[in-house]
Amino acid sequence: MITGSSRGIGAAIAVRLATAGYGVSVNYLTNHERAEELVRKIEVAGGRAFAFQADVALFKEAEALVEETAKRFGGIQIVVNNAGFSQHCTVQELTIEDWDRSLAVNLSAALYTVKTALRYIKEEPWGRIVNICSLRAMTGSDHGAHYSAAKSGLIGLTKSLALELAPRITVNAVSPGYTNTEMNAEALAKHGEKIRAKIPVKRVAEPEEIAALVAFLASEEAGYITGETINANGGIYMR
Repeated sequence: MITGSSRGIGAAIAVRLATAGYGVSVNYLTNHERAEELVRKIEVAGGRAFAFQADVALFKEAEALVEETAKRFGGIQIVVNNAGFSQHCTVQELTIEDWDRSLAVNLSAALYTVKTALRYIKEEPWGRIVNICSLRAMTGSDHGAHYSAAKSGLIGLTKSLALELAPRITVNAVSPGYTNTEMNAEALAKHGEKIRAKIPVKRVAEPEEIAALVAFLASEEAGYITGETINANGGIYMR
């Protein structure tokens, strides 16, 4: 089950896990056509997928996504929390509604999906939860305190779940840096040269590179890694 998976990193993860043989849910908020197009792409390649509209920031809708995924594929073994909400604004410009929305999409949604999906993951011989975090959780942000705070909270949730669900279920986070997605398109168009100059590898990531890391953490081979936040940012931030 993959939240926010009709575009960008989420879509790349859906394709990668479908290629590995998993049935995948393509979750979208508004763009039904794009989600169905991704489903067709996966099916043409021999994979299994279905599209499902849900605002995972709302518990009942997140629960419905989980239940439909389990119904379609006979259970759930992997949960990838990828849905995100980001905007550029200072704290003075920030509305309380935007703050609440950021926390709901970037943090609470992960709890909602995991809480529901555990009903099914516990029936599997092993399970994987991967949360998509952000470079901004590490560095903070002067133009998105609500996003940075929510993603930082996601790291704490990741560690807590890892402790609670071990040893059979692992929980990790992936923290991408600048990635070639719609979410970053405006920033890259305006400041791409400056951004790339700051990155030691001198380029941004492609969604497929992030998906490859997620696919490993979601695999049975990654059973000895849990509670970690793995940075994939081209070296722009090193702990």
